[in-house]
Amino acid sequence: MTAIPPFPQGPFVTGAVCQICGKTVAPLNMGYVCPDHAGKLENEGILDLRYDYQAARSAFTPEALARGPQTLWRYRSLLPLPLDAETPPLVTGWTPLYESPRLARLLGVARVLIKDETRQPTASLKDRASALAVAQAKSMGLTTVACASTGNAAAALAGMAASMNLNCVIFVPASAPQAKVAQLLAFGARVFTVQGSYDDAFDLCMAACRVRPWYNRNTAYNPFMTEGKKTAAFEIAEQSGWEVPDRVFVGVGDGCIIGGLHKGFADLKALGLTTRLPRLMGVQAAGSDYLHQAWHNNEAPLTKPAIPAHTVADSISAGLPRDRLKALAAVRETHGAFIKVDDPTILQAIPTLARNTGVFAEPAGAAALAGALAAAQTGNLSPEETICLLITGSGLKDVASAIQACTDQNLTPTAVSVGRKGLKQTLEKVE
Repeated sequence: MTAIPPFPQGPFVTGAVCQICGKTVAPLNMGYVCPDHAGKLENEGILDLRYDYQAARSAFTPEALARGPQTLWRYRSLLPLPLDAETPPLVTGWTPLYESPRLARLLGVARVLIKDETRQPTASLKDRASALAVAQAKSMGLTTVACASTGNAAAALAGMAASMNLNCVIFVPASAPQAKVAQLLAFGARVFTVQGSYDDAFDLCMAACRVRPWYNRNTAYNPFMTEGKKTAAFEIAEQSGWEVPDRVFVGVGDGCIIGGLHKGFADLKALGLTTRLPRLMGVQAAGSDYLHQAWHNNEAPLTKPAIPAHTVADSISAGLPRDRLKALAAVRETHGAFIKVDDPTILQAIPTLARNTGVFAEPAGAAALAGALAAAQTGNLSPEETICLLITGSGLKDVASAIQACTDQNLTPTAVSVGRKGLKQTLEKVE
């Protein structure tokens, strides 16, 4: 395996802990995975970073954060990156948190908050992790970054790499939406389309990174991606006046985003900025419900085999979720749940979200609302609750699915004949 330089560290990083054996790894010895499992269980997302929270309290205060930039880098004192390291110029993070009274009435809850990650530079939450990835790679003196993706992580990495003049190599399944592949090509990434699933693309990328001096951004294998994604939790809390919602709903595929939310909310509690964790609600497509199965049946995630995965929500399609340990811990330790919804329900949620909030989501992003609607229909939500929907990606990533969703609900354009007569007849129909 090709050796790469030591990973850069933030000011309060104390090391990492293996999620399988509990081994503590010192900062200077930290690699992608626990040294006792390297080459054996290397795809399991087994390292979790640790911080000196007591020491960090003086730097990570509401007052200090308010003086920082309105980007994710306002939180860099609790990120694994030196304070003087160069970061991408793209404005990443500090996305809007909207309140939606109409969705609150629809769901029968007190408040609904919408965390709109469609506003990121490449239009998905994955920009948070990729921004940290390219900053680390640059700090390490590496010139090439790589990952496997169904589209969003790849676009995020390619865009961030382009902004910092780094080479980017991407492996995507051939089924990835054209809009996402177009982003990769426009950003100048070298793209390999894999005749197979996301899991096949992941394995090929891992094999390539073993023999090339590339920074490996792959979800779960790289524990630092959790740290980038946790900044969404920081923002939800800070933008809510340090009052966390009762529940957060998010679409789940590989499990890194929900694991990052858990880490972020746990960090805030350890720092004394909040007093509790929200219940984390992972929403999975029925055709890609590995984690729902494992949670519902209390199965062991390290021995449960991969399942066939197929869903219109490509961003949450994973037959073997790579960050399954952290994802299951996120739900179990917050007394949350995994919810599965079928593809038609996910598609229906796209226009429902758009008409009620003005936020246009791809299927994986709209899955958060689909899961909340399913929870409401089964009586699992309380009238006094505040819930947050994490909308992870823009509908412009997959316009075909949005068109299909509107067609299925007969939300088709009104035909208008040419001329004043046609206009008058149309206006009469509108009235």
